Amino acid sequence: MQEQYNPQEIEPKVQAYWESNKTFTVTEDPSKEKFYCLSMFPYPSGRLHMGHVRNYTIGDVISRFQRLQGKNVMQPIGWDAFGLPAENAAVKNKTAPAPWTYENIEYMKNQLKLLGFGYDWNREFATCRPEYYRWEQEFFTKLYEQGLVYKKTSSVNWCPTDQTVLANEQVENGCCWRCDTPVEQKEIPQWFIKITAYAQELLDDLDNLDGWPEMVKTMQRNWIGRSEGVELQFDVPNYGALEVYTTRPDTLMGVTYVGIAAGHPLAAIAAQNNPAIEQFIEECKNTKVAEAELATMEKKGIDTGLKAIHPLNGREVPVYIANFVLMDYGTGAVMAVPAHDQRDFEFATKYGLDIQPVIQPADGSALDVTEAAYTEKGILFNSGEFDGLDFDQALNAIAAKLESQGKGHKTVNFRLRDWGVSRQRYWGAPIPMVTTQDGEVHPVPADQLPVLLPEDVVMDGVTSPIKADKTWAETTYNGQPALRETDTFDTFMESSWYYARYCSPQADQIVDTDQANYWLPVDQYVGGIEHACMHLLYSRFFHKLLRDAGYITSDEPFKKLLCQGMVLADAFSYQNEKGGKEWVSPTEVKIERDGKGRITSAVDAKGRQVEHSGMVKMSKSKNNGIDPQEMVDKYGADTVRLFMMFASPADMTLEWQESGVEGANRFLKRVWKLVLEHTNQGEAAAVEPQSLNNEQKALRREVHKTIAKVTDDVERRQTFNTAIAAIMELMNKLGKAPQESSQDRAILDEALKAIVVMLSPITPHICFEMWQALGGADLDHAPWPTYDDKALVEDEKLIVLQVNGKVRGKLTVAADAPQEQVEALGLQDENVQKFTDGLTIRKVIYVPGKLLSIVAN
Repeated sequence: MQEQYNPQEIEPKVQAYWESNKTFTVTEDPSKEKFYCLSMFPYPSGRLHMGHVRNYTIGDVISRFQRLQGKNVMQPIGWDAFGLPAENAAVKNKTAPAPWTYENIEYMKNQLKLLGFGYDWNREFATCRPEYYRWEQEFFTKLYEQGLVYKKTSSVNWCPTDQTVLANEQVENGCCWRCDTPVEQKEIPQWFIKITAYAQELLDDLDNLDGWPEMVKTMQRNWIGRSEGVELQFDVPNYGALEVYTTRPDTLMGVTYVGIAAGHPLAAIAAQNNPAIEQFIEECKNTKVAEAELATMEKKGIDTGLKAIHPLNGREVPVYIANFVLMDYGTGAVMAVPAHDQRDFEFATKYGLDIQPVIQPADGSALDVTEAAYTEKGILFNSGEFDGLDFDQALNAIAAKLESQGKGHKTVNFRLRDWGVSRQRYWGAPIPMVTTQDGEVHPVPADQLPVLLPEDVVMDGVTSPIKADKTWAETTYNGQPALRETDTFDTFMESSWYYARYCSPQADQIVDTDQANYWLPVDQYVGGIEHACMHLLYSRFFHKLLRDAGYITSDEPFKKLLCQGMVLADAFSYQNEKGGKEWVSPTEVKIERDGKGRITSAVDAKGRQVEHSGMVKMSKSKNNGIDPQEMVDKYGADTVRLFMMFASPADMTLEWQESGVEGANRFLKRVWKLVLEHTNQGEAAAVEPQSLNNEQKALRREVHKTIAKVTDDVERRQTFNTAIAAIMELMNKLGKAPQESSQDRAILDEALKAIVVMLSPITPHICFEMWQALGGADLDHAPWPTYDDKALVEDEKLIVLQVNGKVRGKLTVAADAPQEQVEALGLQDENVQKFTDGLTIRKVIYVPGKLLSIVAN
């Protein structure tokens, strides 16, 4: 070992060793327990950010730990390479997305290698390559043939900036998830996959995902949104039956109007020759669609002039177009009961509609619907033959009455809608469908796949080159002229099955069945919770499709899920000449803090006083992103990795502090120094437990207690920060321990070897070097240290002595000392006698092995 720890010299050397020895290249081995660890793959944006570094460090630590457990570990990496960012960058730079993407992949690949992540690079792929999306296209055609794919014209979320459709999951607070532009509603033909056919199974199987965070499962349950209710019909003269779904059939007799969505067919009929209704429908197209906003936004509507006939009492009620009714939930029509639904109440109050209460509190308290709706379940009244029934009784009775008259029936409904996979932009996998001159739609035959996306294009605004080039779409089908589909797949298509392709990236089908069934499901998945209702739900769906197609046997793609927290950093700004905020990188700010660590002064590189806006998520908009490359160049990859794992629990937000990075670097130097001093003294003897004195036994006990804690923290609890803290605490004790006798050195040798192996998943480069200095070989496949039960047995106990609740001394006794002996020794203690002199001992309380409390007065 060199005298000084030099990561810039060590890390490239160790990485070269891993590459030449193919350390992380794996194949199927039925004789070994497999472990498939996967982090959500990156979009090749150009540079890694700290969110990437945290995500991939967590995954790498888990992978390396499991390898040290003797398992056959696969940790692959690839690139989620299609999508709008590449296309928008190409438009801006007047180039094509493909070269921009491939250049970024090469740059980011090098960054990942510099951080020492142990990936099997033989499994690498980019989703924009035809050898990947070709299989996705073929699978899509098979789903079409099975009736799980269809095309229809429907109202969609349209981003006017990106000029493309957004799934409901991609609309956040009424805006595009990428560019924050308000979303519009638009009628457009698009392709769908029937995820609703799997809604119940997707819901039920959440109960089997014991290794998933409860929050993610709850989010998916709410998104799938199963409800039990009644579907019933209100007859509309000269139109027919208006289908309505309700979860509150007990309130049916309180219906005073019917609300329909602006996109409902009945609304279009009402708009004929009625400019006011036509204008209102147009206004609704730009209404924010996030359901969370429906409860708080202003309720607007317009009377269609049509009447609906109540299915049980025959009463006529008006039909209104209402902005709070969504076309893609339920039937696009609601029965409005203002007395018992708050949205209905607000609407009825605004437009002067009747409010008819039909549910009263079950506890007999007074009912008041003058200021707000009463929305609790209770007892029916004003409901004719159903008076006096509670909710369950009313549901059954009203459903039976409706069914007997052919007006309705019980049913189950889901909030989940079918997955619209069409996108109107260029940089995505072409949808493998063609339309012949007779209007018939056909899947592209397998022998004509892949339908290649041309990469040598020039971007002219946001218009897709394959839409602008009419010749691209021209093809034939069975000798007939045909036109290719010019929409491309939603990029969530590629990310929904990539985990399965890693199992057999060279297979001549979507996956090799034997290889996939060896590796799947993924044992540990790491990624952000923001993907709960998009990528994670789509992947579960796609896995079930692959299973039902006979490719795999498991039901779920990911056994365990760890959702890492965001990385935060200080944000600083000053006011420019126009009064706006200019954000300054924290790396350019010199700060002063008070005794409690609070910032008292912040000055940028130009001497300006800047305002501190607190710790916020790293982002370009706040200019507070820290370049990982800069930190690696300055401190080394191991220091960055250690800080990432130590500064916060993995699932909590992490506050980036360079002082913390410096602290991590100092700790590694301390470990290096102690290993260097120890190895410079030559080879150490083996520990002889029977010959250790009490102090040596106590130190060795700490070593094995640390091994037990770190093992549990990493494997079961996944609290990596507490594991590191335990190692740091042990290092403090080792640094103060004597190193004079042969057994002193033997204990230190045992401890340092354990520490190096336990730290190696987190800081693999420095540990590789120290392991060799300690006489080890092939650290990447070394056995994880195990604790010795006998070493954990305490020969002695430290007993705290209290007199009248205050600590007055300490006493060391044999671990098996009886209570009588401890009491006698405690009462003989010089300090205890000092504070009980002249007093009467009233009570002696002994907490075995911990405390002797004496009460005297």
